[in-house]
Amino acid sequence: MTPYARRGVHGQTVEALARRVLSGEIPEGATLDLVALQAELDVSLTALRESLKVLAAKGMVDARQKRGTFVRARADWNLLDADVLRWQFAGGTAAGADLSLLRNLGEVRGIVESAAIRLAAVRRTDDDLTALDAALAAMAHQDGGAAHAVEADLAFHRALLAATHNELLERMEMVIESGLAHRDQIVHSSPHGTDPVPSHRAVLNAVRDRDPDAAEAAMRALLDQAVRDLDLVHGADSGAEDAR
Repeated sequence: MTPYARRGVHGQTVEALARRVLSGEIPEGATLDLVALQAELDVSLTALRESLKVLAAKGMVDARQKRGTFVRARADWNLLDADVLRWQFAGGTAAGADLSLLRNLGEVRGIVESAAIRLAAVRRTDDDLTALDAALAAMAHQDGGAAHAVEADLAFHRALLAATHNELLERMEMVIESGLAHRDQIVHSSPHGTDPVPSHRAVLNAVRDRDPDAAEAAMRALLDQAVRDLDLVHGADSGAEDAR
């Protein structure tokens, strides 16, 4: 169950509306029929309006006199918002759309994490190394299943950002984690992915050695491998679909 859906009727209504907007079921520029939505979602008008306020805060909808509540252009949406990213992946979008979004996020990671790792190599503390060691050890335990592998990978990259000791970079985890979790779920649920431990260990060793150049090179190699793994799994899955 997703975070908003855990918040009862309000959260479920937010997620239902978000999925419809993100999927294009309610297209850009469309004016919402609040009475019809209220009846369809079986919620009070107050709950519906409160849910729309959440989407308005994320740039997805707006309300104007004489026009009512409408869906804003995609260019206005806060696509880097962690909820918006998660909703796009959780909304059952087409595999091609998922792959395109994952590749966009991969490029963002290449910019952010390759630079952040240099700071981590210079600023890391013993506590940071302890957190990284623990995450890598968890990653090495292959018998925990895909969910365990996903959480271990998230913990490792979260610890890397924390090791920069830059609170704005640390907040980038909210952007990176949504895509990383979805990508990991795909890769770690497939028999075609490669062992992530060696590439992560190389990053950790360079950070431990306080070598920013080696750390950046190792991170770029890790991210390149992540792209190859995704393409390999996607290609294998597409081939399996075509063979049916």
